[in-house]
Amino acid sequence: MGQHAAARQVKQVRRETLVALKMLYPAALMGEQLLRSLLILFPQLEWDYFRRDLVYLCEKGYIARVVADNETDERATPWRKRWFRLTSDGVEIADHCIEDPALEL
Repeated sequence: MGQHAAARQVKQVRRETLVALKMLYPAALMGEQLLRSLLILFPQLEWDYFRRDLVYLCEKGYIARVVADNETDERATPWRKRWFRLTSDGVEIADHCIEDPALEL
């Protein structure tokens, strides 16, 4: 896969992550469940790459981690078991109300 194609797929995965979470908004989805839903569109998607996208989207403020009531130490929870929800900024991106060049195709 060329550099341009790889960058395009990264943007597609990030955008589809937001779209998947929008379907459940304001509810949250576990990282593992989110990955499984994206595997339909991106069968070659690997967890390590997807985890980087989750971190990126959290840092941008488009998704937020939700700490479950049963988590005793939130830092010790594996990323696959962490819950994520869309923020209001993430909804605006998913609805194409605002643009982010890092997510535009």
